Amino acid sequence: MLDDKTILCGSSSYEKIFYFNPEFDSLPKEIKQELQIMCVLFTEDVGGILRLEYDPKGNLKFVVEAKEDDFFFDEIGSALKIKQMREEKKELLENMETYYRIFFLGDDQAVQEENDVSSN
Repeated sequence: MLDDKTILCGSSSYEKIFYFNPEFDSLPKEIKQELQIMCVLFTEDVGGILRLEYDPKGNLKFVVEAKEDDFFFDEIGSALKIKQMREEKKELLENMETYYRIFFLGDDQAVQEENDVSSN
């Protein structure tokens, strides 16, 4: 099932599309909408393509691509926007990592760590 990465969702400013991996359809509608808004606003703001991908350990990565001839793509703005999203959406992103580790990787340790953090 897992090779090196699993795509959660993505957005492209070139094709004006949003992709959401159907393997995550069990997520609440509100979370799917929040992810969509986050991705689409990113690509509308800086251009290019944004994918949220899980690595084999369940860490959520922001992967950004741009066409070589896309002179409107804002590489510096891209890095700043990712930093901003990581701060503003910290809780959502951490919860998405925990969700993936539990339901896709079967990592019971993630449940214990989440409980330990909640009790402090």
